[in-house]
Amino acid sequence: MKTFKVLGSDCKKCQTTADMFAAKAAEMGVEVAIEKVIDMGAIMGYGVMSTPGVVLDEKVIHTGSVPGNVVIEGWLAP
Repeated sequence: MKTFKVLGSDCKKCQTTADMFAAKAAEMGVEVAIEKVIDMGAIMGYGVMSTPGVVLDEKVIHTGSVPGNVVIEGWLAP
């Protein structure tokens, strides 16, 4: 199982990002854990200055925008 964290203040873009991960994972039949991180101290701890940020298995893989479906599919692929 892959673990994703969506970093942000729970703004619309951050919520959209989390929803897109959940929907695409369900569509692909991939089991994932998605955690929303809204604590600014924790977000800064990852070095993320622009949200939404995406963390896969504790590594920052995206910041500053809502990732596209094709990009999300790549991250979800086995």
